[in-house]
Amino acid sequence: MAIAAAPAATAQGQMMASVNQKITSSFTSLSSKVHLRPQKQILVTHASNASASGGSTENAAAVSVTETSSTSPTPRSSRVKRHTISVYVGDESGIINRIAGVFARRGYNIESLAVGLNKDKALFTIVVSGTEKVLQQVVEQLNKLVNVLKVEDLSKEPQVERELMLIKLNANSSTKGEILRLVDIFRAKIVDISEHSLTIEVTGDPGKMAAVLRNVRKFGIKELARTGKIALRREKMGETAPFWKFSAASYPDLEESIPVDAISNNKTPPSIEKPCNGTLNNVSKGDVYPVELDDDFYLNQVLDAHWGVLHDADSSGFQSHTLSMLVNDSPGVLNLVTGVISRKGYNIQSLAVGPAEIEGVSCITTVVPGTDETIGKLVQQFHKLVEVHEVQDMTHFPFAERELMLIKVAVNATARRNVLDIANIFRAKPVDVSDHTITLELTGDFDKMIALQKLLEAYGICEVARTGRVALVRESGVDSRVLRGFSLPT
Repeated sequence: MAIAAAPAATAQGQMMASVNQKITSSFTSLSSKVHLRPQKQILVTHASNASASGGSTENAAAVSVTETSSTSPTPRSSRVKRHTISVYVGDESGIINRIAGVFARRGYNIESLAVGLNKDKALFTIVVSGTEKVLQQVVEQLNKLVNVLKVEDLSKEPQVERELMLIKLNANSSTKGEILRLVDIFRAKIVDISEHSLTIEVTGDPGKMAAVLRNVRKFGIKELARTGKIALRREKMGETAPFWKFSAASYPDLEESIPVDAISNNKTPPSIEKPCNGTLNNVSKGDVYPVELDDDFYLNQVLDAHWGVLHDADSSGFQSHTLSMLVNDSPGVLNLVTGVISRKGYNIQSLAVGPAEIEGVSCITTVVPGTDETIGKLVQQFHKLVEVHEVQDMTHFPFAERELMLIKVAVNATARRNVLDIANIFRAKPVDVSDHTITLELTGDFDKMIALQKLLEAYGICEVARTGRVALVRESGVDSRVLRGFSLPT
């Protein structure tokens, strides 16, 4: 029996070897057709289990397919990263809704938005996450909109980025001391204090904002209002800088540091063309704003000091109302909110969008002019939106308001000292300096922004970026606007 079983086992082994050879050849032909990735291999192995029992041998064959692969690095163009987009437009009714609609239709969620508005122009600073390829498509779509003068992705170059945050914290006698120490460490400011709360103001880059929130969250955050991020490019040194010739036109002594023929051959910056019929034929590749050396440069190209002028109550009750809304942090919500405002014919004077104190919720702070009756109807329309959690009109409550501005000024050595003296009076901070410019950061109310910008216009303003208003109700009940009308106690 053992002699008879040996030929049978040999025949079975030959048969299994033939089957394995056919399977191997079929996998080889299949891989050549489907073009497998070079980093993946298909291994065909023959596993035989032999067990000896009673002098008999049984051969079992199995085919196992193993796919080995190594993770390939993700191409740079397909990596998701955060982008800061600057959009400079000729202001018109509904422009905010149209720009927000470009992102909403493509499923992009706007993380933060800061808008500086004039009667005839506006600057949007938008922070959104996505791949470079898809973001490039969004930029191209924005360029197709009417009255859009310039769209840039500021993330590709060194920049000064800032945002403003107001935080209302729970505080008692045992925790106020520790909160004040943190305020000093992060160079923050106290803007309101009551028996059970503290409201602090913080400015800085997004990393500083995250660090502040991580340290104060243990005390309990009652309310949070953040502006969107604003950014200006850091100015380069020397005659190759975008604003060199603009500064040299104001300060002739700057021209002496470079050969005269270097600037005499080209009177206009090479990356800028003169406007035709009030529009820009070509945009500057190095500036947030296009720059020209005409006498009316400040009026036509830079947002002037009177943008977004707020209205006090008149005899008819018409005034600017400050609205705060808590909405879901999801794509298309901003488009819904601004759509309600534009459809009802209201004008937006200020808009700031940023994260709220609750994860997954954003806070929208906007300023809309109207009477108490008309704004009340607008608030009712907001409440009908599914994505809106809460709407508050803070106009008739004492509230702390703040705005943030970055302003780049043309200077020489002498003018730089004068500008720094003015900045010291307004408690503004220098955040970037070159041999021909200086960039200042200022926080405060609307009137403070106007006063500083008007003083600096004489030196030559290169570019300006500004957030909208953010506000929180004062728990102390002190209204600083009312106090301005009374004389100080003796």
